[in-house]
Amino acid sequence: MDEKLAAFKELLTIMDELRAKCPWDKKQTFETLRKLTIEETYELADAIIEKDLEEIKNELGDLMLHIVFYAKIGSEKKAFDMKDVLESINKKLIFRHPHVFGDTKVNDEEDVKANWEQLKIEEGRDSVLGGVPKSLPAMIKANRIQEKVRSVLADFFQFFDNNITRHNIKEEKLLFPLLRQRYVETGEHSKSQEQTTAVDMLEDDHIKFIQIAAITFTLFGLIPRLPDHSSRNVVLDLALEQGKTLIEQLRLHIFREDKVVFPFAQKNLTKDEVEWLLTELEHFKNNKLKK
Repeated sequence: MDEKLAAFKELLTIMDELRAKCPWDKKQTFETLRKLTIEETYELADAIIEKDLEEIKNELGDLMLHIVFYAKIGSEKKAFDMKDVLESINKKLIFRHPHVFGDTKVNDEEDVKANWEQLKIEEGRDSVLGGVPKSLPAMIKANRIQEKVRSVLADFFQFFDNNITRHNIKEEKLLFPLLRQRYVETGEHSKSQEQTTAVDMLEDDHIKFIQIAAITFTLFGLIPRLPDHSSRNVVLDLALEQGKTLIEQLRLHIFREDKVVFPFAQKNLTKDEVEWLLTELEHFKNNKLKK
């Protein structure tokens, strides 16, 4: 450890000397270094692709020089110095790894990534896309946005596919036809020519679920294809708004089931019909729904 600290201290001393005595180094600013830093990053990427360990070491040294250079300029502006930079990343790493430095439990790396994005929002970012740099090349930017959206919404998509969609199909194939028949038999329907019951309202809910979900997923898929940051954030807001609408529709649907349809079913379905329904539901659960 002492040797590493000594080497780092030497680099800081060299940077001080260069900034004081080298005409080129004295002229550099954040803005002039920016393109050079990007170039060095791509050179490191090339070395990694080529699996050239010696070159990876050298390119990491070049990037380390840039980090020290930026910190030196920051200290001259009395904005921050190398100590501030290191304390900032130390604090961030501890905060974003509560499963290591705290009591949070995770099962795998997907839990870690999802928790990471949520913690970044808690730090003050108002969007899951807040960590995607505006100046990234278009293709890389699109991939990063897709990764972020996917990591945040993967659980929701899976829940919708595995629960909401299957639940809708199950009701429409089994419960709804039986209940609608009973509603008509008991005269609990609209008096118009087309008899409308509470079951029909629930079936309409199912259509709305699919429509809103389709719009939501389409908007999320559109985000990576948009050329500028502001447009992506606008579409993200629209997608999140549609997601909220979907959740509200689900809550209303559950309320109608719990307060209207299920009490009616308990009152008007016979014991044999309930047993048949439970048997069919079990077949459906095992993907062996009776025809």
